[in-house]
Amino acid sequence: MARKCAICGKGPTFGHHVSNANNKTTRRWYPNLQAVRAMVDGAPKRIRVCTQCLKSGKVVKAARGVGAGVGG
Repeated sequence: MARKCAICGKGPTFGHHVSNANNKTTRRWYPNLQAVRAMVDGAPKRIRVCTQCLKSGKVVKAARGVGAGVGG
């Protein structure tokens, strides 16, 4: 499974570790992905979504449990 957001497509970015001696080695920064149950094409499905998409409301989370979303 790729480390990509299912909504916006955000993936890892690349750069360097820079040591005190100014040696540079390649490193990666990963997006903060969370596994959530979301409504995809009208059905609940587990997808990996970045936290910015969750906070902005781009993801419709699926209800859980028997009678979920019903008064009690």
